[in-house]
Amino acid sequence: MAKAPLRRIRTWNPKLAMDTRPDGSIHVWREDPLGPWERSVTDPLIRWAREAPERVWMAERAGPAGDGEWQRVTYAEALAQVRAIAAALLNMGLSAERPLAILSGNSIGHALMALAAQHVGIPSAAIAPAYSLAAADPVKLREVARQLTPGLIYAEDGARFRAAIEAVFPPDLPVVSRTNPLPGRGIALDDLVSTRPDEAVDRAHQAVGPDTIAKFLFTSGTTGSPKAVIQTHGNIASNQAMVLDAYAFLRDTPPVIVDWAPWNHVAAGTKVFYLSLFNGGSYHIDAGKPTPEAIGTTLRNLREVAPTWYFNVPAGHELLVRAMEEDAALARNFFSRLQYLMYAGAPMSRHCWDRLAALSERAVGERVLRSSSLGATETGPFALCGMVEEERPDNVGIPAQGVHLKLVPVGDKLECRIKSPSVTPGYWRNPALTAQAFDEEGFYRLGDAIRFAVPGRPEAGFFFDGRLAENFKLVTGTFVAVGPLRGRLVNEMGGLVRDAVLAGEGRAEIGALMLPDIAALRALIGSGDSGSLDDAAVLAHPAVRRALAERLAAHAAAATGSASRVARAILLDSPPEPERGEITDKGSLNQRNILRNRADLVAALYDDADPRVILARSPARSG
Repeated sequence: MAKAPLRRIRTWNPKLAMDTRPDGSIHVWREDPLGPWERSVTDPLIRWAREAPERVWMAERAGPAGDGEWQRVTYAEALAQVRAIAAALLNMGLSAERPLAILSGNSIGHALMALAAQHVGIPSAAIAPAYSLAAADPVKLREVARQLTPGLIYAEDGARFRAAIEAVFPPDLPVVSRTNPLPGRGIALDDLVSTRPDEAVDRAHQAVGPDTIAKFLFTSGTTGSPKAVIQTHGNIASNQAMVLDAYAFLRDTPPVIVDWAPWNHVAAGTKVFYLSLFNGGSYHIDAGKPTPEAIGTTLRNLREVAPTWYFNVPAGHELLVRAMEEDAALARNFFSRLQYLMYAGAPMSRHCWDRLAALSERAVGERVLRSSSLGATETGPFALCGMVEEERPDNVGIPAQGVHLKLVPVGDKLECRIKSPSVTPGYWRNPALTAQAFDEEGFYRLGDAIRFAVPGRPEAGFFFDGRLAENFKLVTGTFVAVGPLRGRLVNEMGGLVRDAVLAGEGRAEIGALMLPDIAALRALIGSGDSGSLDDAAVLAHPAVRRALAERLAAHAAAATGSASRVARAILLDSPPEPERGEITDKGSLNQRNILRNRADLVAALYDDADPRVILARSPARSG
């Protein structure tokens, strides 16, 4: 059957160049130069408040659970409130040395506070809510406070964050809240909104330039203390110029966004947040999450709001695909005006990739462009991007406009390094760490390996080839490239597992802790048998173990050597725990933390007598 046509959208027209240097490094860059970019990240707010004052800038559902009616703020209203709050912040004497720290998650109040600070040259810093709420002893929040020395805190609900605030911050540090201001130190957000802006606000805004710090973004801290990455107005604005070159269709239609991803991470907090603002879009805050328990909120939002640009992590796309296959009306609304669909944060399985295309064809008679990208908090994040239709989901594309890519041989891998105007100037108050992050030519070291999709042809894009820090050696001294192998394993499990963590450091063979897709396993058993079984019984069911053993055996038989063969596996019987650092706010697994936290399960993985172990070399044993 012939494929349905690809939905037509305007994209880029890149001109690539490549050179191999005497030191063996390969350089790839865009010959078409990056155009001019905004001076300040709030200049687009001023522009759209003038050109489209009644257009919705941002919307969120009312109620603490995000399940009420949509509350909307227009561009004109947003600018007025930003200027008023900015006046109040100036009166408080905030600066880069005493910035705004935001402890709560995505909300209109959060957005207004951040933009108000940035409007007058005061940096903001969105901190993962888990640092305040998930730990009895907020160690990471204490480290963040030490690095930032904030002059003001924003917490949407003061009462919810009271314990962490009182444990970490000095008692004279003021706290702004939309609800439940803290006694003695609390300020109501409405009081800031009622401030009358004066000429000082305009003078401060005019003083903002490309080198002015806009925000600090903290890396996850899973391998040590959180690090404060500096993002200047120039970093963010130049990155948005790169984004607009790739997504040229944004010039034709202002984006409509429905997004759950947290603003304390760069993907949503910088790329998606400003993508909407810079292009006059309407950002709908989704209080859902890419988990079986919370996806219902996302599905409700997508039934009501049809996005034009959509992002999710692969786990979220898997859940969305299953819902759309059962709900044709949801699929029709979702794809009705969708121009581009993106995934990042983890590998996407081939079966999910193909099902998305099939759903689009069935719902609207066209395929929607799907692709991924590669970047980091330190790169802006936008660095590599794919804007052509691919047969498989693991191509991360080519350098964005203005990006110079340097590939450095490290063993049999090519380490990816980036130079561009969107790359951070470094880490706040940490010159030693900044120096380590850049090579002698000023390229930022991503720590990722990539490889040519077609050797010698950069225009065909690149495949992600693993995190160099995740890779390990078997007892034979053979290196295991974790990223590509994990993606291949999940793909070859045919939708029965959602993700996997690889083990085997210093051992003879590779093992995997696999995150099961319980719904898919129940479907495998059949509705007649699975309905009365709890999850533990589903994992132990002979049909489940037989199917996984057969797939694992097929995977092992197709492998070319011990470094590409997963020989044994155990299904995780409890989900990854965000509060233990096992899963990030973006929904991706943290390999190192899971292996450390579940050392007993890793030991069991190599015990052939343990009944939970599924062996690739002996499918019958697991049946």
